[in-house]
Amino acid sequence: MNILVTGANGQLGREMRNISAQSTHNFVFTDVVEAEGLETTLLDITDSDALNRLVDAKNIDFIVNCAAYTNVDKAETDEAFCRLLNAQAPRILAEAMRRVGGLLLHISTDYVFGGEAYNVPCREDQQGTPTGVYGQTKLEGEQSIMGAGCDYVILRTAWLYSEYGRNFVKTMLELTATRPQLKVVFDQAGTPTYALDLARAIATILEKACALGKDGRRAICGIYHYSNEGVCSWYDFARAIAEYAGHTACDIQPCHSDEFPSPVRRPAYSVLDKTKIKETFGLRIPYWTDSLRTCVLELTMDN
Repeated sequence: MNILVTGANGQLGREMRNISAQSTHNFVFTDVVEAEGLETTLLDITDSDALNRLVDAKNIDFIVNCAAYTNVDKAETDEAFCRLLNAQAPRILAEAMRRVGGLLLHISTDYVFGGEAYNVPCREDQQGTPTGVYGQTKLEGEQSIMGAGCDYVILRTAWLYSEYGRNFVKTMLELTATRPQLKVVFDQAGTPTYALDLARAIATILEKACALGKDGRRAICGIYHYSNEGVCSWYDFARAIAEYAGHTACDIQPCHSDEFPSPVRRPAYSVLDKTKIKETFGLRIPYWTDSLRTCVLELTMDN
């Protein structure tokens, strides 16, 4: 099986690189820029001709789309480019897979929810109610894939972090090590997701799709949710990061979201119901504090 991974130099893409070392399949890792020490095939996923040439040249069976416009605040003033990457590019990827009879596994987000007051975990069939451009364009991307006629798995995730790139965990490690006091919002609840856990889930899905074959895999096509187990606020998340790193001198205090003005309203509750993905693929999902402890240990050992 030949698998093309887009956004391969980002957090999830880097973890896909890591797990590929234990795979018997052939991976083609693509991005719009090269990264030092990483073999990268340059690809603009908004260029359908370039994408189709690569799909044909490498006999691609599956695409894992880890590429996205993820700057939630900037998206409000950069709507055209955000929509190009989050809504139009997924359609181009889906059409490429339809042409060759392949499967597209696309990463989406909890930000497709948030416009209504939820107090129970969001299900896959729940109506999307995005509160900003980022969430709206990601929802449009899902819809464009479903309308393209290819086999697909859409995987919504949330609060992604890893040892790579910029993310909340790495920011909190820096701030709690250098500041005597810190305020973190407590009125937004969700579940952190360790990118390595997500990459392993993707690998499981791809293996199942491969085993089922072109006809059988249609039974598993659809939208799924994946995050680590449990629920917390950003305040709880920050407290756990500091505790695991031994940054006990920093006084972390809870605050309301309106103390940090933003051009977009973020989901107040975006916990994802993962019943469907666990039942379909037999996944055992780690609890969020267990995975966080692993990541923090890796990061602090490197310093």
